[in-house]
Amino acid sequence: MSKHILIIEDNNDIRENIVEILELADFQVYQANNGKTGIELAVKHKPDIILCDIMMPDLDGYGVLYMLNKNPKTAAIPFIFLTAKAERIDLRKGMEMGADDYLTKPFDDIELLGAIESRLKKRDTQQNFYSNSLDKLNNLISKNGGLAELKKIIAERKSRQFKKNQIIYYNGDKGNGLYIVISGKVKTVKLTEGGRELMTGIFSSDDYLGVNAMLSNEPYSDTASALEDTQVCIIPKEQLDELINLYPEVAREFINIMANDVREKEEQLLQLAYHSVRKRMAEALLRLYRQGNNNESFKISREDMASMAGMATETVSRTLTDFKEEGLIEKKGSLITILDVKHLAKMKN
Repeated sequence: MSKHILIIEDNNDIRENIVEILELADFQVYQANNGKTGIELAVKHKPDIILCDIMMPDLDGYGVLYMLNKNPKTAAIPFIFLTAKAERIDLRKGMEMGADDYLTKPFDDIELLGAIESRLKKRDTQQNFYSNSLDKLNNLISKNGGLAELKKIIAERKSRQFKKNQIIYYNGDKGNGLYIVISGKVKTVKLTEGGRELMTGIFSSDDYLGVNAMLSNEPYSDTASALEDTQVCIIPKEQLDELINLYPEVAREFINIMANDVREKEEQLLQLAYHSVRKRMAEALLRLYRQGNNNESFKISREDMASMAGMATETVSRTLTDFKEEGLIEKKGSLITILDVKHLAKMKN
């Protein structure tokens, strides 16, 4: 079965040349001469991959990518920018927004087909990976058909790769669905009135993002970004609503997840209000240790640690230095190794 490709390019000659090459390679091609039409075709046909020019009138390639990323039905489609050499200095913006690759004009047919085949192969590999990573779902749904249905929904969704520090969603964005972390790590943060960043959660493989927004039908209450290169699966809200209506035990489990989240945030607020700097730092280190399945070593930046423990970066540096001198941890750059779990757990306030 031939793959479907959408090409969005306002230059007729370039677009027609690309279409000719792709059709000769047995791809089914949809084409648009502007960004607005391209978005409409993407939503309608859900192609396997999208090629899009950056510089276009009215709605440029950045705008197209932004709009597609906001829609759960198109957010996971591999996206390749077509860029002129003069635009390469601006290309970082597109890659940070979630573009998967880029081709610099002029390019030949081998470069074009190679880039497409590479992205499609990587997507298929990722899909096989996360389709086999569903063991934890056995605890989510009983054997009365719900598990099979949720597996089917996830298998039909495409995963999406986020680069380190790339935003997954912003505080205030509409809660369009549920994010499942396939690999990597994600942090969620809120900004205080003074502009300080407070980390509200860290999520790793098989964790769920956006449960609160999904169940309350409200916007996301914090901002999520990738702590490292991360792969997620996005399930649209309408599909989850249908599943929850059919299988009440799914709703109960999501409510349990939300209740645990509320309890963890309450504990975090108590720690920020009443615990000393040393106690807060010990709690933050133990939290990272447990989330890594008791792995003694993990990487975290000084800024993220400050956000997590609710303290200034200078205080983080001093406290970590103290812990290192006391033999509680080892630190090399952003790599921290826990040496004495028991002592950290019994840290006095």
